[in-house]
Order: sequence, then C-alpha cells, then structure tokens
Amino acid sequence: MTSPVITVEHGVVGYDGRPVLRDISLTVTAGEVVAILGANGSGKSTLIRAVLGLVPISAGSVTLFDRPLRRFRQWARIGYVPQRLGAGGGVPATVREVVASGRLARRGVLRPPGRADRSAVDAALGAVGLADRAGDPVSTLSGGQQQRTLIARALAGQPELLVLDEPTAGVDAASQEAFAGALRDFVGDGGTVLLVAHELGPLRPVISRAVVVHEGRIAHDGAVPDPAGHHAEPDHDHVHPHCYDEPAGLWSN
Repeated sequence: MTSPVITVEHGVVGYDGRPVLRDISLTVTAGEVVAILGANGSGKSTLIRAVLGLVPISAGSVTLFDRPLRRFRQWARIGYVPQRLGAGGGVPATVREVVASGRLARRGVLRPPGRADRSAVDAALGAVGLADRAGDPVSTLSGGQQQRTLIARALAGQPELLVLDEPTAGVDAASQEAFAGALRDFVGDGGTVLLVAHELGPLRPVISRAVVVHEGRIAHDGAVPDPAGHHAEPDHDHVHPHCYDEPAGLWSN
C-alpha cells in the first residue's frame, strides 16, 4: 500500500475571525501529482500554506510523512516554490548561484559544496531548460525563466515532495512546457507533487488528481474537471466545476 505523504484531517483556518478553510480533509500519497484548483479567494493557497505550517490551523491536524506537523523537522524532504516570488530580488546573483542555494537544507551552511551538490544543480538546471543560462544574472531573465530558476532551486535539493503555488501563472508557453517536462521527470523518479493552479495548460497530462476548493471547502476530489460554458473560453482564468450535486453547504457562508 502506498504511504501518505500529506494528511490533513478536518483542517480549519481563519484570519481575523473570518473562516478561510472549513473542515478540510485531504490525503496525498507517494507518487501522486495533485492539483488544487478553484477561483480567486477560494482558499487554495491557504491550504498549501497550512500544510507547510506557514499559517496556523485553528482546528484539525496536518501530518507530513507520517509525522505530525508540529514535530516535523525533515524539511530537506520538501521543496517549496511560493506564489509570484521573483528570483532576482535586486541581488546580482547568477542562475547557478540561486539554484545552488537549494542545496543548503541538505548539506548545511558550513559545509562547502561537493561533487554531489554540483551534480544536483546541473541536473536541476537541465530539467527546467536553463543549462545554457547558468552563468547569467537572474535579473536578465524573463519572468518565466525566473520562475523556472526557482523551480530548479527546489529540485536541486532533491526533495521527495514538491509544493508549488501557481508555478505557471503569468509565464510564457515555453516555460510552461519546460516545467511540465521537469514535473514529469520528477514524478518518474518517485517524487510527489502538490500544486495550486488557476488553469493547467501543459500540466494537465501530468496531473493524476484534482481537488477543487470552493468557499473554503472541497467541492471535488478526483479526475480533472472539464470547464464548461464561459469557463471553457481561452480568457477565463480559473478551472472549477459548478455542479448541481455539490453539497448545499458549499454555497453558504
């Protein structure tokens, strides 16, 4: 039986007394690629931030690799790419230097990089199609290439779980294709992925399961839903089903 990597049981998160996640239960098992879908403000990003302990849950529990979140310390097993974080940041670092920083959790700050570190960085750069830009300042890259740099940084740490918050939002088609290929290779090597997305695009064939969040609750957990009506139009920016058989409580505050 495949072991769970992430388990959320009856999770509740609120900000300033306003509920954001309401009684969320979710399990992600090893080898899955699970996409969290939903409209703006539905609670998608809050869910993955709660999984990582970046926002506190007020009720329920989170378990990572069979260990309660409050006792989890093996962060080298997890690679995280947050939402819309530029890789440049005004620092004159090269692409390789940024990607190499992803090795710190695994090798420690005091130990100098060795052959295994350099090999992991090379592999991560190749995975996202940036090997030819390794020596370039990150500030010279496009937004999509900077996002690929951050994904390579996460991959360089050789995690078992990748958690990504809208990794392809606002990036060019080439970067989306490169990311889809990197994700496919990562999963092929035994990795597990949890990602937030508005729309899947080239990622759709890689996704094994979709979880749709609506008003802080899970409205769908299964196959990727097909958009319908105006949701199928090219300029519509999110994917979520509006099904008549959703529980009535999903539509109330």
